[in-house]
Amino acid sequence: MKKILILFIGISFLSFTVHKYYIALTEIEYNSENKSVEMIMNVFVDDIEKAINTDFGTDLQLNTKLEAKDADTHFKNYLKEHFKVILNDKPYTYDFLGKEYDGNIVYFYLEIKNISSVKSIAIENDVLIQHFSDQQNLIKAKINGARKSLFLTKKNDKGLLNF
Repeated sequence: MKKILILFIGISFLSFTVHKYYIALTEIEYNSENKSVEMIMNVFVDDIEKAINTDFGTDLQLNTKLEAKDADTHFKNYLKEHFKVILNDKPYTYDFLGKEYDGNIVYFYLEIKNISSVKSIAIENDVLIQHFSDQQNLIKAKINGARKSLFLTKKNDKGLLNF
């Protein structure tokens, strides 16, 4: 009976171990009314904090009372370097509209204005890949009702979606 109890307790502890996933999701949608491409990227707070702290030699302390006042500037700079968007064979710079925390996730809101139509979206996304070799970046796009997606990794961090 003692062995069964120890086995049961051991299995219970194993079922509560933390399994870390390295995945980020970027949702892209064309807003025909506003003639803009709207993007929401979500990543784990601790992962993006580690990447930016390492790359920029800072201590962001994200989602705390001690969060660095220039955190948004670091986010903009990091994303500009690691997330690129090409619409209809032309590179665009997106606006960083802001961020929002939800538990251990941070959402980045990005937008490209003055886009009359979208026929293709090319994405270069190596966000967090330098720091986490298992990082996966999922891109989901909805353009004029059509839905397409890309799954980007360290071996393949670029993709093209045609609409």
